[in-house]
Amino acid sequence: MAPSAQAHKRTHSLLLFEKLLNLRDSASPLTLILDTLEQSAQPLTHEFMRRAKLERAKIVFVSFATIKKPALADIFIRARGKSLKTLAAEIASHVAPPRSSSTTKETTPPVQKALILLDTLNPPSSQTPSLLPTFFSSIITPTASLVAVYHTDVPAILPPSLSPVSQYAPDPLTLLTHLATTIFRVSSLHHAVAARRARERSLAGPAWGLQEGREGVLVGLREWNGNLGNGNGNVQGGGGEEDVVVEMEMRRRSGRAVAETFVLCGQGGGRGCKVVVMGDHPEFFRAPAEVGEEGEEMEATFNLGLTEKQRRDREGVVLPYFDAQVEVGGGEGGRILYDMGREDDFDEEEDEI
Repeated sequence: MAPSAQAHKRTHSLLLFEKLLNLRDSASPLTLILDTLEQSAQPLTHEFMRRAKLERAKIVFVSFATIKKPALADIFIRARGKSLKTLAAEIASHVAPPRSSSTTKETTPPVQKALILLDTLNPPSSQTPSLLPTFFSSIITPTASLVAVYHTDVPAILPPSLSPVSQYAPDPLTLLTHLATTIFRVSSLHHAVAARRARERSLAGPAWGLQEGREGVLVGLREWNGNLGNGNGNVQGGGGEEDVVVEMEMRRRSGRAVAETFVLCGQGGGRGCKVVVMGDHPEFFRAPAEVGEEGEEMEATFNLGLTEKQRRDREGVVLPYFDAQVEVGGGEGGRILYDMGREDDFDEEEDEI
């Protein structure tokens, strides 16, 4: 049996997502990861670095907020307090320049790929947003890919020294999403499962974090190495501590966008993460007939099926005016037969009409 169009689309999207994670063929020069306080982008950035290490690519970690150097990073650059021009020059010094077309492959060794990872774009987006396009173009090369994180729930406070013309410029998030060739939006699997169960029961979806509108300290669902929930490393309601929902939006050169939602499942033991399409995850996959293993219908808020007794009762119901359809061929088809009951009030005037 030939695979369906939906199965072909899922397989194609999964292969594309793996290609982006492995930095193959410079599929995405600028990858933007959008996260929140409820779900950090660390699981996804860690997977980027792990796969870059397997590909023997140089990992340049640019820190605006990270204090300690990550274990997988080769180069650690502290960016706080530096201008974008100075920072771009320092990054370019650690990235191998692209090979010129005049040299041959026999005389020149292959150029090492590089992964440039920015832990957050919020500081430069608030200080000098107009310089971001120039900064990106100066550090992205055919052999170097840029992966940057932006916290969507952190407000961008623009400096008052901006010119009146700059006040009409787009906000930093709009500018970044326009420049990025691939956008990843990460969210909690626990939140997605809870929202899905609420929709199945026609209930209002739950809210977390800033959307709750509560005052006080905001505590996320879990940290990258923390254990919250049922005490064994898994969060109640589905998914382990490393399971993250990733919404992918990849812009091709033709302008067509490829969109799909995946679940990044942590396997533990340093084995990295397994990627599955969200519809194939155990928390979201449902059989077409919604039938259990023993043929029993799964629990739902309503049931469209009929029992054997209900089916027999429905077949034995006599429809109204059924007797008037018997003599259709005798010239009396369509006449209405009505038997008056004791509670009916006979009206002579109405009968004459």
